Amino acid sequence: MEKNDPFQELLWLSHEVGREDRHLALGGEGSVSARLDEQHFGVRASASALHDAAPEQICRCRLDEIQGFIDSQGSDSMDVQAALRRSVSPDGPRPTTDALFHSWLLQLEHVRFVGHCHPEACLQVLCSSAAERFAEYRMFPDEVLATGPQSVLVPYVEPGAPLAREVRAKMTLAMRRTFGRHPKLILLQNHGIIALGSTAHSVLSTLQMAEKAARVFVGAARLGGPIFMTAAMVTRIDNPARTRR
Repeated sequence: MEKNDPFQELLWLSHEVGREDRHLALGGEGSVSARLDEQHFGVRASASALHDAAPEQICRCRLDEIQGFIDSQGSDSMDVQAALRRSVSPDGPRPTTDALFHSWLLQLEHVRFVGHCHPEACLQVLCSSAAERFAEYRMFPDEVLATGPQSVLVPYVEPGAPLAREVRAKMTLAMRRTFGRHPKLILLQNHGIIALGSTAHSVLSTLQMAEKAARVFVGAARLGGPIFMTAAMVTRIDNPARTRR
């Protein structure tokens, strides 16, 4: 992988998230994206798989075209497909509908890469009544470091435009509470997870740690319930400099 080449890093991230031994995404599940320049981002093409994505299966999309659609009231599947088609060159492949939420997330400060997948342990939690607790609390230090002090939980909505708008709404509320600081991890109820980062490696680390945390959460639930870290513990790990003042 060539350093400082977002396209090559995106291909690397696609292959790593799609690796069968990681159990993050199966078949055509999941999507990854990267900010390529001020006007464009790259995202997985529709009907392709992450584990063996070829360069020609990465779509180069115009940010303004997709953002304009999200800001409109269009949500019909035909409207979505037309907007996605307008965002790429006429002879290029069509982007996944996940491109709608990727395009908004990639415009957040310091976010250059985004990864979305459907790991098994996370889905066990997100398909249960315990999803809110998993989003709000942390159990061990490395979970705080890799996934942040809290995650955003997005209720289930239909993929496509409804999901993109709900992700935007929930993230906007979360950033108001944290004075503009965005969460590293978004949890989609009954669906999957999304990780944000400045590098492809950080996104992969967040996805992997989220899956590890879900396995710990499920295992602890079988042993009487997880014991969560206190808010003070989480703050000390998340920002040690602040607690030394």
